[in-house]
Amino acid sequence: MKFLAITLIVHAPDPVTGMAKTTGERFREVIGNALLAEELGFDGFGVGERHERPFISSSPPVVLSHLAALTSRIRLFTAVTTLSLLDPVRAYEDYATLDHLSAGRLELIIGKGNGTAQRELFQVTPEDQWDRNAEGYELFRRIWRQDKVTAAPRFRPALTDAEVWPRPLQRPIRVWHGSATSRESVDLAARYGDPLFSANVTHPIEPYAELVRHYRERWEAYGHDPARAVVGAGTAGYYAARTSQEAIAAYRPVFEGRLAFQKQLGLEPVFPTLEDFVERSSALIGSPQQVIEKVHRYHEEFGHTVLHLHADAGGLTDAQHRASLELFQSDIAPVLRRDIPDPPFDWAPVLGTPEPASPPADR
Repeated sequence: MKFLAITLIVHAPDPVTGMAKTTGERFREVIGNALLAEELGFDGFGVGERHERPFISSSPPVVLSHLAALTSRIRLFTAVTTLSLLDPVRAYEDYATLDHLSAGRLELIIGKGNGTAQRELFQVTPEDQWDRNAEGYELFRRIWRQDKVTAAPRFRPALTDAEVWPRPLQRPIRVWHGSATSRESVDLAARYGDPLFSANVTHPIEPYAELVRHYRERWEAYGHDPARAVVGAGTAGYYAARTSQEAIAAYRPVFEGRLAFQKQLGLEPVFPTLEDFVERSSALIGSPQQVIEKVHRYHEEFGHTVLHLHADAGGLTDAQHRASLELFQSDIAPVLRRDIPDPPFDWAPVLGTPEPASPPADR
């Protein structure tokens, strides 16, 4: 099993102390968390893309390019690239550049994104967002693989023998499809033979498990080898301590602060108590053994081989956050790596491999 640390770069007051960082301090915190993830042995670090408050993750290529210069091993993910909002030609230029700057450590998780404010900002409607996402991915994918592209898309100007530079290092790049609530993204992933990444954050397991089952069904319907279907899954929170009592006591102020914030926004909480959150959500809170057992329970439903944890302290102290991640790598990750297989593809970066004359077959 592989493990990612992911941040959406939320810029909001600390849910426990109420203290707010400046924008610069928040970005420096992200940098520190990425360096910590590499130091501790995480396989990947992801940066989300959102274009509305309280997020400041509107430019993941810039953030990830900076991280590429400061790291050497960890793979760099987008989580997610919102192709429904972007010009796929411009998105290709950014990520092909980042592909070289990271020496082939880049992976994309794409999706339509969500949020009314960012749809309005880019004049995308609920009716056309899925079509935009599918069209954007198809064009992005072609540009990545083909030196010249002719296309007449619906949502951007036509291309005629267009050459888009730079040409990428990874030919092709691995693209995951983020899945939260809809079958459209699941079907798109299955159609192209791409891996799926289940959000698995907001609700109990059932709706996410149903989408993963649908992905595997569509994967086979499109004629792909069932053994090559790959699923990743998120978690709603993480904090491990030597005993469950320690973990619950430390995480309670974090949960209560977030619950108060949800109520302030007028949102009805899905999990009204910490005990319910620990029991029915995907959050991994407890002793190392409890965390291991819960990941196994989810694996029985998803068959996932990649797992993400939150990269941010999110109300924990820096010391608590580091100690919990260290405990994950010392006591939890080795067991899960032993028990649950890796995805059936190479995880190593390209590291400057010369570009082939013609693209190889899809991964």
